[in-house]
Amino acid sequence: MKMPQCRIFGRGSAKCNRALAAMALIACNALPASAQKLRARDLGVPFEGTPGRLNAITDVDGVEVGHVTIVRGSGELVIGEGPVRTGVTAVWPRGRDESDPVYAAWFTLNGNGEMTGTTWVRDSGIMEGPVMITNTLSVGIVHHAVIRWGVARDLERRRGGWLAALPVVAETWDGTLNDIRGQHVTEEDAIVAMEGARGGAVAEGNVGGGTGMICHRFKGGIGTSSRVVEVGGDDYVVGVLVQCNYGSRELLRVAGVPVGREIGDLMPSREGGGGAEGVGQGAEGREGSIIVVVATDAPVMPHQLERMARRVSMGLARNGSVAANSSGDIFVAFSTANQRAASEPGTSTNARVMANGLMTPLFAATVEATEEAVVNALVAAETMTGANGWTVYALPHDRLREVLGRYGRLEG
Repeated sequence: MKMPQCRIFGRGSAKCNRALAAMALIACNALPASAQKLRARDLGVPFEGTPGRLNAITDVDGVEVGHVTIVRGSGELVIGEGPVRTGVTAVWPRGRDESDPVYAAWFTLNGNGEMTGTTWVRDSGIMEGPVMITNTLSVGIVHHAVIRWGVARDLERRRGGWLAALPVVAETWDGTLNDIRGQHVTEEDAIVAMEGARGGAVAEGNVGGGTGMICHRFKGGIGTSSRVVEVGGDDYVVGVLVQCNYGSRELLRVAGVPVGREIGDLMPSREGGGGAEGVGQGAEGREGSIIVVVATDAPVMPHQLERMARRVSMGLARNGSVAANSSGDIFVAFSTANQRAASEPGTSTNARVMANGLMTPLFAATVEATEEAVVNALVAAETMTGANGWTVYALPHDRLREVLGRYGRLEG
């Protein structure tokens, strides 16, 4: 199934463009059940843990996700013209309620990448506004868009200081399939992703910031998953969203099975120019990167959220990540519990705090949901041909099932 293009062309009033584009975005992000793609569990991939109702980051109450997907042109690369295979994704912790920040933390497993705003997240333990994810050379544009969004609402004056003046914007490199140097993501695109975010099922694969991404030499992109865990007699949700663009083929494992070694063909290739064996996730030889967003409704503090963010690394390791030297593996985690506790600077507040001794189920949930979110991205992604005739192939569902079956790891 091809995703509808979610960009409004034309230069009318910003308000009009955003309103029209938001309507287009709803069609991309709020998919009807009949249009939803197969996911890893549908193919019989076994995973540990109990997923939430949607098996998505939006199982955490209040979290909303929006995508803008830009696909345009074909053939040889002309910088500034295309072909274009890119986009932007917005993840709102409490919907678009900019008045109620969340406790947050971040962690970098390998730092050859960017996530802005994290120095203040680390010092304050607070994050306000959305997490935005795009391509490497569009970080500044998206950063400007978030600030423009806040300025348009006069948040600095109304709030007496606005933390979202330090937006959290992250990236991975899509320069193999996309004219990344042309910087085709606009401020309007980023605002549309923000304003069009919704709860419910999350579109995966070749959408939003993940449009042009490559994972383990298969087509990658956006993936999500969730877990429900019982802690101290209460149920909590941990949700994960990834933008995956990392990894070598031979290291790919699915449910413990060496799928990358078993499916060694279908490597990225250039029309008329042979295969791409030996190159990284981009033509420049980079190993690629992954951005991971972790959300929970458990009442955990920033230092505990950092502990959860560290556990993302273990989920990625299950799938074959070694956090290569040229990889940007950067993770952010937030809690939607303790509403209003972080929203009143200069006043004392009462916040619920989970005991450290109860954290282990949340750690396990983070590992499990991260592992599944990456596989969901691989399963949802579709073969894509982009700049200079490069084709990146989807992970073939039938062959995945055959390999899992041979290793006794196929369910259903």
